[in-house]
Amino acid sequence: MIRIRPLATTVFVLLAMGLAWLVALPLWLGEGLAEPYARPLTAAVMYTPALAAVFVLLVMRPVPKGQRLRFLGVWPVHPAKRVIWMSVIALSGTVAVVVVAMLVAAALGWLPSDFAELSGYRLLLESALPAGAALPPTWLVVASQLAIVPVAAATVNALAAFGEELGWRGYLVPALRGLGTWPALLISGAIWGLWHAPLILLGYNFGRTDITGVLLMTGACIVWGVLLGWLRLRTGSVWPAVFAHGALNASAGLPLLFLATGEAFDPALGYALGVSGWIVGAVVILALLVTGQFRRQPQLTASGRGRRAA
Repeated sequence: MIRIRPLATTVFVLLAMGLAWLVALPLWLGEGLAEPYARPLTAAVMYTPALAAVFVLLVMRPVPKGQRLRFLGVWPVHPAKRVIWMSVIALSGTVAVVVVAMLVAAALGWLPSDFAELSGYRLLLESALPAGAALPPTWLVVASQLAIVPVAAATVNALAAFGEELGWRGYLVPALRGLGTWPALLISGAIWGLWHAPLILLGYNFGRTDITGVLLMTGACIVWGVLLGWLRLRTGSVWPAVFAHGALNASAGLPLLFLATGEAFDPALGYALGVSGWIVGAVVILALLVTGQFRRQPQLTASGRGRRAA
């Protein structure tokens, strides 16, 4: 196993953080998330960890040239059957966790829901249509939205998530693995959460523009980081984590489809990134732990056992 010296990891983290603030700076100098270019900038921020990882690998060269793609979990995809099936499980399992978290939130009263009439979403559709336009059956529209989730998760959302996953699970998790599995997963998750600060402090995800938003995102990233990190270590590939991350982004807004009309909704509780998601995620992590899944990890490089690099 190639061991990465702390200097390379520190440079990676500082560069990823700094680039995220740099890319988000126009939003801070302007109208924040209300700016028309906010969406492309938030997408660009997602690629700052990948840029940081590529810089460290090319400039500091902590991994031998012929092993960099393998170290990152990009190539080769081997064994292909395991990686493909784990990617399918990651995608479908992530959506399942989001759905169960939504049901938990509804059961605990954190999501004032209307699963029968879909009154909140119906009102949203009515407001979006021109006056006098016929409203399609609400359940038909919702069904189409649900059908799109796996497609979007495996395509456009996975493409966007690749930038983050190449950095966090591709580089950082194996770079920290010398500390042990759990320190690597927990530390990388916390760093991932803090990296979101430039957007979270603008109200992204939770609508909170103070430290509580950052703390909420850090908690979410620790829970989800353990799950995505497990996929990375269990398969030796970054691709299952990419598809899981894409599925999370594609399905996280599902509670809004079932929100009752006129009811307040706190994303800190009802979203998959909120407390309900933490609860369900923790149950899944416990199940993986009890069944010994965290102990099954392939070697991430073809050779270089015991090597310690810059």
